[in-house]
Amino acid sequence: MKLTKNFIKSEFECKCGCVMPKDVLENIKLLAKQLQIIRDYVGQPISVNSGFRCKSHNSRIGSNDSSQHILGKASDVTIKSFTPNEVANIVENMLTNEMLTSVIPIAGFHIGGLGIYKTFNHIDIRESKARW
Repeated sequence: MKLTKNFIKSEFECKCGCVMPKDVLENIKLLAKQLQIIRDYVGQPISVNSGFRCKSHNSRIGSNDSSQHILGKASDVTIKSFTPNEVANIVENMLTNEMLTSVIPIAGFHIGGLGIYKTFNHIDIRESKARW
């Protein structure tokens, strides 16, 4: 199922092979829209390493029960041409630089959680701001 111009549902499915609940799919659709805005801005593909995780899979990999992945609101991503620090800087700039709206349509752009790891970024659409 195509979610946006460049993202499909299978990229976000749980690695255990379980069925994605309908409410989670709705969140994944919203997340994919936000990732599409980033992709359009950087002009580079975004690889989704991990999207939705059911509670069992999330627990098996050692993540906590409050993970946004369980809700379908988070993804761990890489952009080949950028380091995780560069991706985080780009996203922060997109969130705060009003001049960008004239360059690319980012109305409604919202990223709540943004994490920097050694080889990837965590990006989520929670309501509140969280950085790590």
